[in-house]
Amino acid sequence: MNFRSIFASRPMRWIGAACAALALVAPASAQSSGSDRPITIVVGFAPGAGTDTLARALAEQLQRRLKQPVIVENKPGAGGTMAVNLVAKSPADGHTLLFAPNTLVIAPHVQPGAASDVNVLNDLVPVVQVTRSTLIIVTTPSQGVKDAQELTKLARSKPGLPFGSAGNGSPQHIVGMLYARATGVDLIHVPYRGTSPALVDLMGGQLPLAISSLGAALPHIQSGRLVPVAVPEPNRTPLLPDVPTLTEQGIKGVEVTGWFGLFAPRGTPAAQVERINKEINAILEMPDIQEKFKAQGEVPVGGSTQTFAQLMRDEYTRFGRIVKEFGITAE
Repeated sequence: MNFRSIFASRPMRWIGAACAALALVAPASAQSSGSDRPITIVVGFAPGAGTDTLARALAEQLQRRLKQPVIVENKPGAGGTMAVNLVAKSPADGHTLLFAPNTLVIAPHVQPGAASDVNVLNDLVPVVQVTRSTLIIVTTPSQGVKDAQELTKLARSKPGLPFGSAGNGSPQHIVGMLYARATGVDLIHVPYRGTSPALVDLMGGQLPLAISSLGAALPHIQSGRLVPVAVPEPNRTPLLPDVPTLTEQGIKGVEVTGWFGLFAPRGTPAAQVERINKEINAILEMPDIQEKFKAQGEVPVGGSTQTFAQLMRDEYTRFGRIVKEFGITAE
């Protein structure tokens, strides 16, 4: 409503005073309820990236359920660290959330200086685990490799076999290092800026091997351009149920599962955290959301804030130990 036009059409002073009073009261009331204020979901990656796609699908449904604006704000940079810093320092009023992958608990160990003023365990509140992200070891038909045993044989015959990943300190990088240690093979890590460029080089013949997110590799597996070798997880993925795990193939100690989660700044009221948790759990039960996420290689999870907080603490400790053991850095 344009109050200026009302003043112009009502010259009587008492009406102007009344309207002015209403103008002061209405915003205060709206601010106290917060129902018309947008919720911003911050994503540490560029628009169109896999993380962004998942966040926007979530935001759309959350907006419908809350009947409140929900927007996605992209803050790419430093492997997602800029977004982490932004949310951690935002007001703890329930209107700013972070949607992030499990690199959140790896980055502080790989690049400690980049987030030196933010402790992800203390400065963020885990709201809900949204998905589980399957990683997969892939090669091309020309390598003649169909399973982990054949891959290990190939790697032993070619010391220094290169493998591509999404970058230094990425979960994919860690899988490669754990696999090399478990099998005693000599691999050379080739870091890329994201999974897609690594897969392009793999399919182009510049690489013999890559460790990828399932979402990025799945279309190429389905087309026959990539061969799935193994899943480095405790269990097979329902998205590719015929692909065995490394453990099933006799290679133990290489279990890394990715995930995406939603976080709030420290101090966000518990009631607001639980409210968002409840709504996200309901959204993850929706068939269309499940299909959208599965198309991205993601398995919807949900669950309590407490369960997610424990997962975050456990993985922070585990990845910190692995990064130290292998001397992994961001460079």
